[in-house]
Amino acid sequence: MKKIVIASRESRLAMWQAEHIKSRLESLYPELEVEILGMTTRGDQILDKTLSKIGGKGLFVKELEVAMLEGRADLAVHSMKDVPMALPEGFALPVICEREDPRDAFVSNAYANLSELPHGAVVGTASLRRESQIRAQFPHLVIKPLRGNVQTRLAKLDGGEFDAIILAAAGLKRLGLGERIRCELSPSESLPSPGQGALGIEIRAEREDLKVLLAPLNDADTHDCVLAERALSRQLGGSCQIPLGGFATLSDEVITLGGFVAYPDGSLMLTASASAPRHYADALGRAVAKKLLQDGAADVISAVLADS
Repeated sequence: MKKIVIASRESRLAMWQAEHIKSRLESLYPELEVEILGMTTRGDQILDKTLSKIGGKGLFVKELEVAMLEGRADLAVHSMKDVPMALPEGFALPVICEREDPRDAFVSNAYANLSELPHGAVVGTASLRRESQIRAQFPHLVIKPLRGNVQTRLAKLDGGEFDAIILAAAGLKRLGLGERIRCELSPSESLPSPGQGALGIEIRAEREDLKVLLAPLNDADTHDCVLAERALSRQLGGSCQIPLGGFATLSDEVITLGGFVAYPDGSLMLTASASAPRHYADALGRAVAKKLLQDGAADVISAVLADS
C-alpha cells in the first residue's frame, strides 16, 4: 500500500484527530503517503437544534462512510463517543486508540465548580447525559442547549450567554485548551459517555489489508473498556435521545463497568455496576444493561423517547 486517505470532519478537533493518526501512520510506515480528506457533515451544518431532535450522532459519521464506500477514502477517524452503537453493514472498527482523559470538564470564567454556581445560573451542554446528572445534583441551575464546535461553545461562554459550560476534557486538552478547564468532574459526579476520550478508526469490513496496517495503533486496554461500555449502551438502545452513561476501568486484568439511565430532568436515575475478567468485556456490558433493565430502565427509556 502506497497511499492512504483519511476522511475527517473539518472541525479543528476532528482535524487534530485525523492529523494525529496521520502522524502515527507516517512514523510507523515512512514510505506511506497519508492524505486527509476534510468534509462537512450534516451534524456540523445543523446547529440550531439538539442532536436528539435531528437524528443523533450518526449525522457526524454518515458522509465519511459514504466517502469510504465510494473509494474516496480508506478510513475515518472518530471520537468514539460520537460513533453509533450499531455500525452500518459492511463497516468495522478494528482500532481503538489509547484513551485521553475520559472525564467531563467544567468551564467557567467566574466560578470554580458546579457547587459554586448560584441559583438560576445558566449551564450550557448539548448532552442529555450531562443535563440529567447536573439536574439531579443541582436542581437550582438552569440548563440550556449548546451546540457547535469547541471554539464556538467557548465563544458563547465568553460572550456571556452562559455562566458555565460542560465539555469533554479530552477535546480541550487535544486542542491545547486545557487551561480553560476549571475542574474535571469525577465519574461519580458525571459518568462519562461510552467511549468518551478514545479515538476509533472505522474502515470497510472487507479491508483486511487495512486491519493489518492499522493493528499497531490499537490499545488493548482502551479497546476492552470501550467494548464493555458500547455493549452496555447497545443493549439499552443507546442514542443521544436517552440520558445514558457508561464508563469502564481496568485493574489487574479485571474490568469494572458502571452505567446509568435517567430522565432528562434528573428526577429518576437508575445505576448499576459489575466487574468481570477483561475477556468477558462484551458480556459484562450486557450484564450491567440487564441489571438496569431489571430495575426499570425499559420504562424510563420508553418514557423519554415518547417525550422526545
